[in-house]
Amino acid sequence: MIRRLLLTLTLVTVSLSVTAQEPGDGVLIIESNRAITATLHPYAQDCLSADCQRMVDLLLGALGFVVFLLTLPLIALVIRLDSAGGIFYTQMRTGLNGKPFRMVKYRTMVQDAEKATGAVFSRKGDPRITRVGNFMRKTRLDELPQVLNVLRGEMSVVGPRPERPQHIRRLTEKIPFYRTRLVVRPGLTGWAQVQYAYGSDDEDALAKLEYDLYYIRNRSLALDFNIMIRTVGKVLKMSGV
Repeated sequence: MIRRLLLTLTLVTVSLSVTAQEPGDGVLIIESNRAITATLHPYAQDCLSADCQRMVDLLLGALGFVVFLLTLPLIALVIRLDSAGGIFYTQMRTGLNGKPFRMVKYRTMVQDAEKATGAVFSRKGDPRITRVGNFMRKTRLDELPQVLNVLRGEMSVVGPRPERPQHIRRLTEKIPFYRTRLVVRPGLTGWAQVQYAYGSDDEDALAKLEYDLYYIRNRSLALDFNIMIRTVGKVLKMSGV
């Protein structure tokens, strides 16, 4: 409870060292020489109260679950034929208010991909990615099982990307206000995901945080649907990594 209060106060009442560009830019730039107070739009005005957002998540999550069940046999078959290992891959991620949860997705890498390297960002052309995994990443099909996390209330359809606890700890030490992104549920898709290329290092993490802060500050049902439409466009263009 105390941790949740501190995270909320960080966003709502504390002056953050950021300066806002024009709304059309869709980003909050983190600087050290200016400060503004980051406040959330009232949830009641935007129909983004906890209950309203949960209803949207449950509706879209249920539709996604049907798609997941219909496509599961074929996807499971091609994954098994392509490489050794399981169908699914689970990984600990950090959720709302810093609460850890186990995220599930289709396996897209070789078995024990991080055995030698530990927790590292994936990158474009990563040799650990399988042939089928490469296609699923480009089409975002690998993230389809995450509808289970949405239905369990661990994720939303729209929100900041859920990061691993190891990355959260490291980036919190390097990037101001990085934990601010934990005041909302992580999402299957988000403003940073549709506006910025796939992040593969700490500089990318900073850039994506600026988009996440913009989303949190301007959160609305209209913005969420905007993000969903952009996500469909990225899927059709197979622009995933």
